[in-house]
Amino acid sequence: MAPTDETVPVDRHAASPTATTTPDRPPADAAAPGGRMPRWLPRAMVLALALIAAFQLGSWAFHQLTGLLINILIAFFLALAIEPAVSRLAARGMRRGLATFLVFLGLMIVTAGFITLLGSMLAGQIIKMVEGFPDYLDSVINWINETFHMDLRRVDVQEGLLHSDWLRKYAQNSAAGVLDVSAQVLGGLFQLLTVTLFSFYFAADGPRLRRALCSVLPPARQAEVLRAWEIAVDKTGGYLYSRGLMALISGIAHYILLAALGVPYAPVLGVWVGLVSQFIPTIGTYLAGALPMLIAFTVDPWYAVWVLVFVVVYQQFENYMLQPKLTAKTVDIHPAVAFGSVIAGTALLGAVGALIAIPAVATLQAFLGAYVKRYAVTDDPRVHGHRTRGAAGPRLRRLWQRRPSTEESS
Repeated sequence: MAPTDETVPVDRHAASPTATTTPDRPPADAAAPGGRMPRWLPRAMVLALALIAAFQLGSWAFHQLTGLLINILIAFFLALAIEPAVSRLAARGMRRGLATFLVFLGLMIVTAGFITLLGSMLAGQIIKMVEGFPDYLDSVINWINETFHMDLRRVDVQEGLLHSDWLRKYAQNSAAGVLDVSAQVLGGLFQLLTVTLFSFYFAADGPRLRRALCSVLPPARQAEVLRAWEIAVDKTGGYLYSRGLMALISGIAHYILLAALGVPYAPVLGVWVGLVSQFIPTIGTYLAGALPMLIAFTVDPWYAVWVLVFVVVYQQFENYMLQPKLTAKTVDIHPAVAFGSVIAGTALLGAVGALIAIPAVATLQAFLGAYVKRYAVTDDPRVHGHRTRGAAGPRLRRLWQRRPSTEESS
């Protein structure tokens, strides 16, 4: 028969009885047992090492720049706090840079005046305590002699203190620590200068900064960023201004008490109590009241007790009467949320986190409030905390009694 196109070709190797079957070759990039390394493995190892190196480098850079980032964060919130005052001056035709400079100059004058008055007060009290130290020492020695029937003399006590190993070691450690204190002072001044410069640029170039930030975002995102920025300015400025007003009221109240008791440096102590109690969260009140109590104790021990009682009573008045009215429109957050935010901020950033925690949480709460849908609450007594067990009991019993009758009828 003649071959046609549909005839299947015969495999010569299969037809040959002596032919052997040739095994298929594995793919070029597959790893056979005992074979060579896959081609993708060196590339993957290099990529993994590069990612690890980049992560380590980024982590090292972040830890090195943590101080700078914290200073920038402080400067940003300070710029938000003074921006309302700067905007008001700029709205009257003043250049924004000049307005920012005038606001900073006013803050520097107030701060320098307060530090000068406080320093003079502390220096005067230290000189007074040093001059009166022999009298205090005599009174303590007389009390010990009368109580424990001893025969101590001031000369013996002074010689023992002057020739003691503890005093010599303390003097040596103090002399060695002078350089450390100087370095810390210089570091603090440099940090203050950094914060001042960044906050000045943020406040003076606020519109330009917002324009640069919005230029890389779509229009919908631009509106959200500008809205968040405006809320942050309102909340931060309102928080600081309300705190300043409460510091003024607290300072005046404590000044009246200290002046009535005849405690020296009553104006400076009033300013001290007002600022420290308001701008150091949680424990500021107790830190602020310690110094007036100490100075009042040098005048009369009972005066220190009166100062302590007044500090405690005024704190309760401020917490329940004054603060809710002043901060209702500026920082409207629950006291428990404020306390928790202060603790969280302290754990994250220390004292800086404690200062900026409340305005930051207030800003976040106000910004997210526009995206949370709220509903009308039903008129249920349980909403107000009233228990309805007595009213629900008879109703459940009636339903349970009706159940067998309906089953029998069915």
